[in-house]
Amino acid sequence: MSLLIKQTYNSMATTADIKNGLCINFNNDIYTIVEFLHVKPGKGAAFVRTKMRNVKTGRILENTFPSGAKIDIVRVERRPYTYLYKEGDMHVFMHTETYEQIYIPESIINAPQFLKDGQYVEITVHADTETPLLCELPPFIETVVTYTEPGFAGNTATNAMKDATVEPGVQVRVPLFIKEGERIKVDTRTCEYAERLK
Repeated sequence: MSLLIKQTYNSMATTADIKNGLCINFNNDIYTIVEFLHVKPGKGAAFVRTKMRNVKTGRILENTFPSGAKIDIVRVERRPYTYLYKEGDMHVFMHTETYEQIYIPESIINAPQFLKDGQYVEITVHADTETPLLCELPPFIETVVTYTEPGFAGNTATNAMKDATVEPGVQVRVPLFIKEGERIKVDTRTCEYAERLK
């Protein structure tokens, strides 16, 4: 089954079309809708309160649109790729179905430090221009602890953390009971330890 997700709309729409995950052109940048709320106050005009994430920078912007205002929807496609290797300042990925290769600058990858051979990602592409906009690793990845100091016997302090190095050479803070060679789950959005895997 294809993982291709398309957004196909007339490019000019109104606030009635707003929904989570929608990409719009706003202030000459592309934003994706993270949260929205249609508000109908007792007095005054209705409006839509939104939280939008800048596709390139990840910065969250809050904006209020008057109800019925025109919005400029950007047609995007999310495509499945796997990571191959780094070449200069670019990272090379291969489409999982067509095997077509694509070069992506590190600046649009959400967690480039966790890239390793074969890592699955989704690349958001501007459907009209075929321009890659964002490369996202899954929210959580499984990785192996390659180095950490042993925990001290009898040290049962709750929430105590120590440094650990995980594949492919990233530093994360882990609980004291984690040992070298163990598999753990890490949050790629925060670079934080999530859980130990069996």
